[in-house]
This record gives sequence, C-alpha cells and structure tokens, in this order.
Amino acid sequence: MTPLIQLTDLSITAGDVSLLEPLSLSLFQDKPLTILGQTGSGKSLLAQAIIGLLPVTLQQHGRVEVLGKAHDIPALKTRWGKQMIMLPQEPWRALDPLMQSYQQVAEVYECVHEQTPESAFDNAIYDLDELGLKSSALKRPGELSGGMAQRLAVAAATAGGATLILADEPTKGLDVSRRDDIINLLRKSAQGGGLLTITHDIDVARQIGGDIIVMKEGTVVEQGTASQVLETPQHAYTQALIAADPRHWQKSAYPQAFTKPVLTVSDLSIGRQHKSLAKDISFTLHAGEVMGVVGDSGCGKSTLGDTLLGLLPPLEGKIEKLGENVTPYQWLKLFQDPPSAVTSSVTLGTLLDDLTTLHSIDRQKVAHLMEKLKLAPELLERRSTSVSGGELQRFSILRALLLDPVFLFADEPTSRLDPIIAKEVTELLIMLAKEQHCAVLLVSHDKNLIEKCCDSVLSISVTRFPLRYR
Repeated sequence: MTPLIQLTDLSITAGDVSLLEPLSLSLFQDKPLTILGQTGSGKSLLAQAIIGLLPVTLQQHGRVEVLGKAHDIPALKTRWGKQMIMLPQEPWRALDPLMQSYQQVAEVYECVHEQTPESAFDNAIYDLDELGLKSSALKRPGELSGGMAQRLAVAAATAGGATLILADEPTKGLDVSRRDDIINLLRKSAQGGGLLTITHDIDVARQIGGDIIVMKEGTVVEQGTASQVLETPQHAYTQALIAADPRHWQKSAYPQAFTKPVLTVSDLSIGRQHKSLAKDISFTLHAGEVMGVVGDSGCGKSTLGDTLLGLLPPLEGKIEKLGENVTPYQWLKLFQDPPSAVTSSVTLGTLLDDLTTLHSIDRQKVAHLMEKLKLAPELLERRSTSVSGGELQRFSILRALLLDPVFLFADEPTSRLDPIIAKEVTELLIMLAKEQHCAVLLVSHDKNLIEKCCDSVLSISVTRFPLRYR
C-alpha cells in the first residue's frame, strides 16, 4: 500500500541551527499517527513542512511525498480543503476576526463544495450544533472563549471534506467532553484517509490509537503502536512524560494560614453584551492563596477574570480590591491564547527590554526566571510567530512574574505545555506566588491539576450557580 505521507530523512534548520533532526515516517490509510512530545521539539514545524507552509526563513532538507507524489507546493495548494487540511495550533491565526462564526464554516461549503448560500448556511449551522456552538453562530472569534474558538476552527477545517488531516494540538483548552467530541470528529472525518495528530496530551494519543512517535528536542526517541509506547514505554523521556500527568502529582503542601485579603467578591453576576453567564458569585481571595476555577468551555471562566480585572463591567454585585500601595499593573492576566497578548511586530527580546526599562526592573531577574521556565536565551531574538505555542506561553508567564503581581488571573497557563514542563511551570508558578504573597485565580479544564495544586476551588456551570469548596 502506498503511504499517504512518506518522509525520508526530513530535517529543518535555521541557518546553522538544527530545529528538527533527520526524520523518516510513513502515514497509511486508516492508520492514525500521533507525534507526541515536548513543546519546542519541532512537531509543528514538521506539520508545516508536510503541508507546504514552512516559514521562508527556515530550510527544509530530505524528501517529502504527499498522496503519492513528491513535494510540490503549488500542486499541494490545489489540494488544500478538498483532499488535505491542517488544523493550526492557534485558532486566532486561522479565523477571520471580522466574520461571524457561521460564516467561517459556510464560506467553506460555498467555495469548496460550490453550494448555494442557503445550503451552505444550513450545513454550517448543523456543524456548529454538533460541536455545541449553535448559540454562538452570530458571534465573531473575539467574542468566543479559547475552547470555543478551537472548536470553530475544527468545524471550518473539516467542512471541506478532506480525508487527509494534519491536526496540531487540536484539543488544547477543551474540557474532557469537548475534547472527546473533537477526537471523534477527526477520526470520523479521516475515515478512508489519514490522520496525523500533533499533541502533548497523553489521553489524546491514547484515544486516537494507531502509531506513536515520541520526540524530544527535535529528535525521535521512541516509536511504536499506541499500546506499546503508552503501556510499556522504553525511553526515559517517554516514561517521564507519562508519569507527569496531573493525576500522578502529589498534593501541594503549603501553609494554609491566609490572613491578608486581596480581593472580595459579593453576589457577582458576569456576562458579555448584557447576557449573563454566571451569577451569585461570592468569595474572598487572600495573599498567597491559589484558587482554582473549573467549568465547561464557554461557561464564563475567562469572563470572570476579565470582570475582576476591570476589563468588563459586572452585571450585578460588588468587587472590592484590597491592599495598599498597589499599582494597576500588578493586577495581571495570563491569557489562554498568548498570541492575543504578544505582538509579532518586534522580537521577544525587545518586548522584555521595553518592560524592564518602563518599570525599572533588574535585568538579572530575567535570566533567573528564563532558566527556571526553561527558555533558551536565543528565543529572545525571535518574534512571537517564530516560536512554539508552549514557548510563547512560558514567555508570557515570565513577563507577568517580572512585575511582582499582587493578583494573577491565570487562564489555562499550561494548556500549551507538555506534561513535564507543565508540571514544572505550575509548581514554579505556585511556589513564586506563595513566596511573593500573590493571589492566584487558576483556570484549568484538568480537574486533577486543580485538585493537586489549589487551596480552594470555584466551580462554574452555564446553568448553575457557582460553588466554592476547599
């Protein structure tokens, strides 16, 4: 059987720097292949090279064959949408910010399938309904949560009917039920074709099945069937990756004597455009306390953070910020989607220079935190579009911690990180919050992570009142 994708000694370099060591693989019909590994290991570059979207600043070596033919980018472009698609890691870079949700999907039916506007509309609404987005059909991407935008990107990408699918972190930022919906949709869409998935989520790799390739620092360290790799891992890195799942973490043990309130919320109702998402929210958050926030995608977790920070007005209720000599920039947010918070017009190093100059920050703190967050110094020479999603998320954490925050709303701060780095970053974030007496509101879809790391939990549901428990 001729493979749908055949790579022979594919490598990627940036000048003299190797980003992906020579790699050979085959993707066959109806046999999924998952690339599992750390952030920044070259997984996304691999997918970009296959589909013909590698940045012009990078060099590709080796042989790439797609659908039985040697790599020919002009020819590949004629197959985009109808025969092959790529789901990008960042939905914000794939969606038109000015188009309503249904239009993003309907456009595919009109342009690829040449349907009438009426038929395209009906099919788009059906697809959105299947992914729980029908009620948001008239919203633009900027009005959606990160998880909702991710689902919209999947709906638009799969509407063309392509059966060769390259999915780059397709389930990040999604709760378990929505994650399973996306996996089922991808597997169904790829029937009779091929599915190549890039992820750092062990559960996603396990559900997809097929074959797995484990990558670390641009090098393949282990490969085999999903059952072989995940049940009896041979390489130390694969073993560490599996062991780093939050369900295996130890419960954080920090002193629980919180005495200094930072924030008091009473009978708060939150929403967007006067539409209530959750109400009757009341809690007090203390210096050094880490409160977890859980709930399904779209229930209002990000809206809660924006309301507390003054980015959105409360619909009802009272928010009281406490403390003396606190500046506005010490009330901060770690965005779920760092591209929305990090400009691509200048290098990351320039952004840090501007920050340290503006706030008179000791530059030695930068090197110290970069080492702890496992960020390479040469990363600062690149722009946000030239680093992985995980690296950009860690940079965002670095930038926030440099300002000695009093309150930090961390919206899925490790959703783009592999389990090993996610564990290290989460523990570092909590340790520094305790040391600096920073109150943290930590959002995550992973209930195991929240249970192991947080002092208290706020659970939000679309149709229920929030519940707080310790």
